[in-house]
Amino acid sequence: MLETLFPNGTEQYLLGGLLVGIGIAVPFIFTGLVAGASTVFTSTWSYFLKGSFFHEETFIKTRHWRLALTAGLITGGFAYILTLGGESTFVTTIDTWRLLLGGFIIGIGTRMSGGCASGHGVAGNASLEKTSLVATVTFLFVAVITAQLTSYIF
Repeated sequence: MLETLFPNGTEQYLLGGLLVGIGIAVPFIFTGLVAGASTVFTSTWSYFLKGSFFHEETFIKTRHWRLALTAGLITGGFAYILTLGGESTFVTTIDTWRLLLGGFIIGIGTRMSGGCASGHGVAGNASLEKTSLVATVTFLFVAVITAQLTSYIF
């Protein structure tokens, strides 16, 4: 059964989960702030957009380290590809433009909903927040529905 769900093995997922946990815990321990991706998205836009929402004190004060965090995530992905990735790094057949567009839409949607899977799913659930549990279940439910619908459409 596991071979069907995880054709490339489970080790990299376990390691990835451990690294995500550490990546969320370290900024929280040192700053008391959650390093969720939707806040990174919003604080980055504060460099370019002048709307009052993007210039709240929280976003302005934390945007430098959040941008550094994002750069580290991207750099870490490339470092993995260059050192350990090999030929089986990418297992998707989805066009790059679709992945980029989907990421952008997810960024907007999670910001509008007040959080993302990394903020709610990891940090919020670890803090036993009821709203995070509801948000995580909602994210997963919508993701399964979306995956099923897109498999029929495309």
